[in-house]
Amino acid sequence: MDGMLSQDEINALLAGMDTGGGDAAAGDSADAPASDAGNAAPSAGGSGIDESLLTDAEKDAIGEVANISMGSSATTLYSLVNQKVNITTPQVELANWDTVINNYERPCVFIQIKYTVGLDGTNILILKEHDVMVITDLMMGGDGSNTDGEIGELQLSAISEAMNQMMGAAATSLSTMINQKVDISPPQATLLDMINDDPSDIAEFLTGTFVKISFKMQIGELVDSTLMQLYPIDFAKTLKDTVITDAGDGGGEAAPEAAAAPEPAPAPAAGPAPDAAAAGAMPQMDPNMMAGQMGMGMGMPQMGMPMGMPMQMPMPQMMNMNIQPAQFQNFAGGTTIMAGGENIGIIRDVPLEVTVELGRTAKPIADILDFAPGTIIELDKVAGEPVDVLVNGKFVAKGEVVVIEESFGVRVTEIVQ
Repeated sequence: MDGMLSQDEINALLAGMDTGGGDAAAGDSADAPASDAGNAAPSAGGSGIDESLLTDAEKDAIGEVANISMGSSATTLYSLVNQKVNITTPQVELANWDTVINNYERPCVFIQIKYTVGLDGTNILILKEHDVMVITDLMMGGDGSNTDGEIGELQLSAISEAMNQMMGAAATSLSTMINQKVDISPPQATLLDMINDDPSDIAEFLTGTFVKISFKMQIGELVDSTLMQLYPIDFAKTLKDTVITDAGDGGGEAAPEAAAAPEPAPAPAAGPAPDAAAAGAMPQMDPNMMAGQMGMGMGMPQMGMPMGMPMQMPMPQMMNMNIQPAQFQNFAGGTTIMAGGENIGIIRDVPLEVTVELGRTAKPIADILDFAPGTIIELDKVAGEPVDVLVNGKFVAKGEVVVIEESFGVRVTEIVQ
């Protein structure tokens, strides 16, 4: 009556607005295309990964580069563990720290490798704890069954050396692909449980989205596991562009060279000039052509001559050439170079490496890693036994050690025939 709304009217208006808003939201949701819903699926799962950062073509190219590099690494690992090593075709995908934690066994070993020459970037290899124990046990001469206990400094040092050689081989493959030198820094191995670790302390790129390359790795019958390699997205794209660009440039440069017509071969030099009678008997034949046909054994007939017909040449005139037997200098008379002969002087100034070997021994890697100042190494020689004298690595004499003023020397006691 006075122009004011009652409480019931206000409630009715609010209820109508809620209903309308709900209908509009439902309508928008229903009208949304299925493709938009599919694109939003990764974010809806809470992973926070933007799949548009890397196209399928880029993933394929990165996977091919990784496949070639890891193939070289597998060969190197085989030489270290003396077991058949098989690393399958890689699977490339985008990942973040949470997906790595949720999908990989913990604890595990992180090996960080930095490229120092040719490329500028970092990549990380992740190995399971059990796999590291098997590899290091095989490297130390075991059978791969000594996997009890925890990973220590010895195992981390051994796996760092293995990864150094493996990634060195991979760097060599990359160097071949991009036609420039590629070198890496010494790998750094760390045992992590990942749950309580801050990814920024390992590598800055692990705090965001990065490229994860998964390989299935088999070592004999001892390991059937997964090896992971992590790349920053920018570095992975740069690596892909570098390899593809250099491969394209190489092909572009080779094409013109292949298309260029080969230069004609120079005409063969004419043989010794025949005498006047022979020259006068064949005035119609070009000397260069005759020499070329003779050098080819007269296997090709002249142009215009039917195939299979013998070439008609005046053989009697050919026999008039000035031919005489070859004469060689007689080398008899003391010119043979032999040890102790008069010509030994011509090699007296050739330097040879003389080595005195006190003795040898063989040690496993485990003992060598324990070397420290003061460590005593037992050799295969008995005290007082003559030492071996080698010239360019060949055993030639035996001798005894002497002291000349403040230097050591060797007195030859026996010449080995």
